[in-house]
Amino acid sequence: MAKKDKLDPGQAYYYNLATGRVERGLVSDWIERMGPYATEAEAANALQRAQARNEEWERQDREWDGDDED
Repeated sequence: MAKKDKLDPGQAYYYNLATGRVERGLVSDWIERMGPYATEAEAANALQRAQARNEEWERQDREWDGDDED
C-alpha cells in the first residue's frame, strides 16, 4: 500500500482473531487484530490471505534452499 493510500485506523476494517469477526475501527486490543484492511471483505479473508502468503514464502524458502519438492 502506498503512503498516500494509508488507511485511517479509526475507519479501517480489522479481523478479530479472538472472535472470528470483522470490526471497524480500533475496537479490540492490538494483539487480537489483523489489519488494517480497506474493506470488510478484505478483513473477512484475512486468515486465507495470511495462509496464502505463508505458503508462498515457504515455497520461496524451499526454492532458495534448492529443495523444490512440495
